[in-house]
Amino acid sequence: MFKIAWAPAYVLSLPPNHRFPMSKYEVLPQQLMYEGTVKPDNFFTPAPVGEQWIVRTHDDAYWKKLASQSLSPQEIRRTGFPLTPELVQRETVIMQGTLQCTHYALQHGVAMNIAGGTHHAFTNKGEGFCLLNDIAIASNYLLDNGLAKQILVVDLDVHQGNGTAQIFRSEPRVFTFSMHGSNNYPLQKEHSDLDIGLPDKTDDNFYLKTLDTNLKNLLDTVQPDFIFFQSGVDILDTDKLGKLSVTREGCKQRDRIVLEAAKQNNIPLVASMGGGYSEDFRDIIEAHANTYRLAQEIFF
Repeated sequence: MFKIAWAPAYVLSLPPNHRFPMSKYEVLPQQLMYEGTVKPDNFFTPAPVGEQWIVRTHDDAYWKKLASQSLSPQEIRRTGFPLTPELVQRETVIMQGTLQCTHYALQHGVAMNIAGGTHHAFTNKGEGFCLLNDIAIASNYLLDNGLAKQILVVDLDVHQGNGTAQIFRSEPRVFTFSMHGSNNYPLQKEHSDLDIGLPDKTDDNFYLKTLDTNLKNLLDTVQPDFIFFQSGVDILDTDKLGKLSVTREGCKQRDRIVLEAAKQNNIPLVASMGGGYSEDFRDIIEAHANTYRLAQEIFF
C-alpha cells in the first residue's frame, strides 16, 4: 500500500498578503485525494522522532540550543524561519515521517513524505528553511539497524544538498548525488560524492539526458540497496528562484526516470518533497502531484 507521511502545517506570522509556499503542504494532499490518486488511509501522521536519532546525526549542542529556543539571532536568520517551539515540534514530526517511510518502502517499494527534503541542515546548524536533516537521520537509522548497507541519495532540488553532503562527507555507506543549478544557492557549495552543477536555462533535453546517464552509472557502480529521492520542483522554468528552464512535463519525466529505476532494480525508495517557488501556485501543486501520481502508477 502506498504510504505517505503528512505532518501538520506550521503557520508563520508573516505580513498581510505574503503567500508563503508552505501552504502546499495542506493543498497537495487534498488535491491527491480529490482526484482519486490516493485515499485518506494512504496518509499517516507521524509522532515526533526519538531524540536519540536526532543526536545520532546532529551535534548534541546544536540540538539542545534548537530545543531550548536559544539559537542566536544570527543562527535564526540563517534558517529563514522565526524560531518557535511549534516549528521545532513540526520539524521533529517531519523527521519521524521520513524515518517511518523507510519501513513502508522496504515493505511496498516506495513511500513519500509531504514535507522533508531538508537538505540544507548540517550537523551543527540549520539554514535555508531547514533545521534538521530528514534524509540524513533516516539514512543513519537504516544503517544502524542493519536495514540497508549502501544508500544512494538522489538530490534533484535546484539547490545543492550541502547539508547532506557535509553530514556524510566521511561515510562511504551513503553516496550523495546532487544535480543542481551551479549559479544558485548556496553560494559556497559543499562536496557531494557526485555534484553536477547545471548552467542557467538548462532545458528538458539536456537535464533528462544528464540525469539518465548519471543515474544508470551510479546504480551500476554504487550498487545501492536503498534510495532517498529529494524531489524538489524548483527546477521548473516558472520558479522564481530556480534559474533553470525545465518544463512541468520535463519535471515529470525526471521523476519517472528515478522512480522507474528504483522499481526496475528492486531498490526501495523514499521521496521527500523539497522546494518549489513558482509564481502560479498551480504550477507547484501540479509538479509535486506528478511525483505521487507516477509512484502510484509505477509501483501499485
